[in-house]
Amino acid sequence: MKRKHIFLSAVLFPAVMAFAQQNGGMWIPTELNEKEMKDLGMKISAKQIFDPSKPSIKDAVVQFNGGCTAEIISPQGLLLTNHHCGYGQIQKHSSVEHDYLSDGFWAKDMNGELPNPGVTVDFIADIKEVTAQVLAGTQNLDSKASDDLIKKNIESVKAGFKLESWQKLMIKPMYYGNKYYAYLIETYKDIRLVGAPPQSIGKFGSDTDNWVWPRHTGDFSMFRIYADKDNKPAEYSKDNIPYKPKYFLPVSIKDKQENDFTFVFGFPGRTTEYLPAIAVEKIMTETDPAMIAVREVALKTLDEKMRSDDATRIKYASKYASVANYWKKWIGEVEGLKKSDAVGKKKAYEQTLISKNPQIKTTIDELNRLYTEQSTFSLNKAFYSETVRNAETLSLANNFYNYMQAAESGKMDAKALENFKSRLSGVYRDYDGELDAKVTAKLLALYTNKSDAKFLPAGFDQYKNEAQNLSSIENLSKNSVITGRGSINGSTTYSDINKVFEDQNALIQNLKNDPLMKLFMSFRESYMKTTDSQFTDYQNKIDILQKKYMAQQMETDKNRTFFPDANSTLRVTYGKIKGSNPRDAVTYGYQTHIAGIMEKYIPGDYEFDVPKKLVQLYNTKDYSIYKDKTGDVPVNFTATNHTTGGNSGSPTLDAYGNLIGLNFDRQWEGTMSDIYFDSRFSRNIMVDTKYILFIIDKYADAKWLINEMKVVK
Repeated sequence: MKRKHIFLSAVLFPAVMAFAQQNGGMWIPTELNEKEMKDLGMKISAKQIFDPSKPSIKDAVVQFNGGCTAEIISPQGLLLTNHHCGYGQIQKHSSVEHDYLSDGFWAKDMNGELPNPGVTVDFIADIKEVTAQVLAGTQNLDSKASDDLIKKNIESVKAGFKLESWQKLMIKPMYYGNKYYAYLIETYKDIRLVGAPPQSIGKFGSDTDNWVWPRHTGDFSMFRIYADKDNKPAEYSKDNIPYKPKYFLPVSIKDKQENDFTFVFGFPGRTTEYLPAIAVEKIMTETDPAMIAVREVALKTLDEKMRSDDATRIKYASKYASVANYWKKWIGEVEGLKKSDAVGKKKAYEQTLISKNPQIKTTIDELNRLYTEQSTFSLNKAFYSETVRNAETLSLANNFYNYMQAAESGKMDAKALENFKSRLSGVYRDYDGELDAKVTAKLLALYTNKSDAKFLPAGFDQYKNEAQNLSSIENLSKNSVITGRGSINGSTTYSDINKVFEDQNALIQNLKNDPLMKLFMSFRESYMKTTDSQFTDYQNKIDILQKKYMAQQMETDKNRTFFPDANSTLRVTYGKIKGSNPRDAVTYGYQTHIAGIMEKYIPGDYEFDVPKKLVQLYNTKDYSIYKDKTGDVPVNFTATNHTTGGNSGSPTLDAYGNLIGLNFDRQWEGTMSDIYFDSRFSRNIMVDTKYILFIIDKYADAKWLINEMKVVK
């Protein structure tokens, strides 16, 4: 199918965009609406937030290790991020003798800070819009020719930037490819662990409180950036010195009031705010419920065993939390979309657009047709993907399938093999084949009963009966090398993974004959034949049309200005400190305190235990300067800032640009904000800087770190 390439020019859509905060917004920091921010209470200028020519707040905000956000809070490169963002590094430094996860870690001085090979932080040195250059010559081309020319133009734009050895240039599409921006990035590679509270503080509430308010979690950890003698990025060296930042954030411990202005600066991951009503309806009524159903079965099966066996509870705690995370988020998302009447409001908005521009009706009608025809494939994709992801037996089989493909094509070199074995070892370390056989049996029954017959492999009707599955899958599992319960030459993946991989040909032959592998292969082949390409074909057409619809929205709606969907690039979002009224007769305040921790305290519980020293500080009310007007130490607070994944660790700043909190989560009733932001329910959750400094000072006795900071009292 041929198409004309549709794009937006900077002439049609000016750089500075002003859209009412109650509709959310993740704004490119070079395109801030300073007037609206000041009307809401901001006391600094937009240039103080982002200025490529001189120090500004953006010089204190970094992307941490490719996924989270962090901020510099001292003139010696001290870095603050979430505990869950630094969790992997804390875990790697932990041992039986030094259990930093359980006990916390606090360096006594810079000499005690711990290196983390492979961890990086990225600074955004500059942002330039390059739409005109990237889309030059594409106006009258069809889809493929246009895409090919865009790729060439991007390379040409990159070649025009003069980069230092430590810099790189990233060009990212915005508004579904209607605009493009270039990001100049500087990467630092010597990042050392400075401090972290025990997980009984850093993960307090764990799975139960995840996505939930009221919250009482000290979700923070501290690192430091090191540089060479010239303050430039360098690989780890004992000769490196603490990085001297262009700018660092003052840390405020002033009391907070409801309706105080706040803004969050960070790297949000992904949102889809501009989908048509039909897409949101399908998510709300079909794909989200399908994914929820699969994870519900997996979680219930794991929970039954975890409750009756402590060894299993410990072994599966992390996996259970991982499965439960988005299960809980999707439930909140569906509820929020319904409560906000997101579909109804989007349909009404589409009619408003059509009344102004009748051509949009053709676009909407075609999107409705495509999404409707795609829906059976989307639903099966959701069931299949979640089944393979949550039945570890099938997930392992999928990994071994990829191994066979790479090995037989000569793409499995020594390094790739070691990485693969390392990943497998990580899975098997906390794996119970017998338990997962039950999960797999139940998920296959769910898939078979929920799926249209055309999607099922031949003979798959036998898996409709859950009780029969339990015996069948268990027999396959206990004789399979995939699960580590069967052996090759007397060795299993449990006992000696290296020996199992010594004879590649023997392993591949064994895998091809493995009955569990045969089951997975029939499952996969049926999915690839009946669903994968069909879904993708529709999605490609939808993507082309979504780009057109995005352009039409922006061309037609002169009363609304638009922010691009999140795509892991640097953004500013702003709002006010606020509680919420998510349900009838349910009202949440905006602030929690240590007293709330003690109300939840369950001695010995893996989610709600409290360190003895924190209990002692509470009992003696030894709060120093960190208490607020209530006489207690504030722990977490909520605001109306529009955040998502990737904003973990983002600084929350006050009207003067002082750090007042550390973003780490969202309120469950507002998790639909990735798709539809509703200021009535959408709240981000932050750790209060008073609590962070209280833990560092009074709990950890690490006053030397406080002394580095500029504390605003």
